[in-house]
Amino acid sequence: MFKRIRLIVSACLIIVFVVSIGYLRSIRTVTVITYHSIAAIADEDDRLTVLPKSFNRQMQFLKDHKYNVISLERLGELIKSKKAPDKTIAITFDDGFKDNYLYAYPVLKRLNFPATIFIIVDKVGSSGKRLTWEEIKEMQGSGLITFGSHTLSHPYLTEINSEAELKRQIFDSKKILEQKLGVPVDVFCYPSGRFNAHIKDLVVQAGYKFAVGTTLGKRFSNFDPYLIKRVRISASSDNLIDFWARVSGYYNSFRKHSRTN
Repeated sequence: MFKRIRLIVSACLIIVFVVSIGYLRSIRTVTVITYHSIAAIADEDDRLTVLPKSFNRQMQFLKDHKYNVISLERLGELIKSKKAPDKTIAITFDDGFKDNYLYAYPVLKRLNFPATIFIIVDKVGSSGKRLTWEEIKEMQGSGLITFGSHTLSHPYLTEINSEAELKRQIFDSKKILEQKLGVPVDVFCYPSGRFNAHIKDLVVQAGYKFAVGTTLGKRFSNFDPYLIKRVRISASSDNLIDFWARVSGYYNSFRKHSRTN
């Protein structure tokens, strides 16, 4: 009798284990991480700032643990085909800060990691804190860094009532970047993660192949190439356990949607 009970318990545990593995595989996504500023001096009021030493440790973590770091465009193709290979990741940066060039770019070159930087076109070269066109072209020339549109001026697109202005932000930013860089610009980033169905349609009409959000939660599909989910890396990710959780492929599946950065 005892042996029979033990067999039943063992069988139930095996079933639970198999079902759990299947469930985890079904919710796992390819991971896109996003940074903003990689600043030498920490700003306690800006949780989006990551110290250079922390960024270096995080990138080395990916290298040491054999993550497959690929371009956002390649990752977008995986999403289109509804594939989510384990430990596959893309790296992105928002806003086009000069410190991306000063502190992140050397690390990416050393490790041979590709990345995408989303540019606010009208802010290029402004105030000494943004990338210049010369720096952008240098990074592009490395073959590792690609650039996408973050609109002309980073407005909340959902608050724009003018169709002409919406198109200007989405269409014209693409055209200017393509003219400056001499290559197609295929990726778009919704400012502050704000979008609606019409804005998404305009992004498609403009000719982008992919678009990324910021904090898209579990109510959105994992396989929409125009709503690619990303995981924000901030000062709280200095702890490598936190960083590991964010790049695990499961992070997006257990959080709620937030509209803004």
